[in-house]
Amino acid sequence: MSNEVPAMFDLTGRVAILTGGAGLLGRQYTRTLLEAGARVVVADVNAEIACSAAQAATAEVGGEAIGWGIDVRRKAEVEKMVTDVHERYQRVDILINNAAIDPKFDAGTAARQANTFEDYPLDLWQESLDVNLTGAFLCSQSVGKIMVAQQRGAIVNICSTYGVVAPDQRLYQRPGEAEQKLFKPAPYSVTKAGIAHLTRYLAAYWGDKGIRVNTLTPGGVYNSQDDDFVTKYAARTPLGRMARQNEMNGAMLFLVSDASSYMTGSNLVVDGGWTAW
Repeated sequence: MSNEVPAMFDLTGRVAILTGGAGLLGRQYTRTLLEAGARVVVADVNAEIACSAAQAATAEVGGEAIGWGIDVRRKAEVEKMVTDVHERYQRVDILINNAAIDPKFDAGTAARQANTFEDYPLDLWQESLDVNLTGAFLCSQSVGKIMVAQQRGAIVNICSTYGVVAPDQRLYQRPGEAEQKLFKPAPYSVTKAGIAHLTRYLAAYWGDKGIRVNTLTPGGVYNSQDDDFVTKYAARTPLGRMARQNEMNGAMLFLVSDASSYMTGSNLVVDGGWTAW
């Protein structure tokens, strides 16, 4: 742990489970947790990619991280992971529910998202519910048992601005289209709104057990979206730009550390002002 980091942010000796750990922001969170001294379980649906992400993070910043392949929709897999992690470290201090299906509109992928609400497939709706909501429920349930016994823990549920306000579908209309074809789908917004309320429920439920539960709501993060999208997004944001990939790290560290020791049931919005107007 660097002496330059205030003690209130020090995670030395603590154990963190991070779902969706091999994703764009998951990799950022892993490095930040390691830098603060935590031991990190990088959990993702693909075990090989999860292990690779853990190794890359430790090679870059040091510390201890292990990869773990898990389908958060499967209760038995979740329980086995949590049990094995607890047996290995004798504690679980932090859970970040970051795993989610988030239809992307990055360059080269947008065409695969062409679905109107009227024709949106039921199986895709159900898959989002299973991963985004049920996955967070199962992970919180399993880790919560350990945290109750410890009388201590911090859970952070990752939301989205689209769980706070409705998507501005104009962002996804392509220049020259007579009829818009691309839309941010309903299940993403609905499940993210559900995540925010799961936070409030658990914060109230576990408040007397020493377990804090908060939501982190990122705004749009730049990841090679096309110029038209980036320009329109920037125009909708008071800060006039999308977020850089590392700009959620400080907020996440704040929520899992003692720096936020009197904070629970809250939603920390880091969106460049998107939801302010």
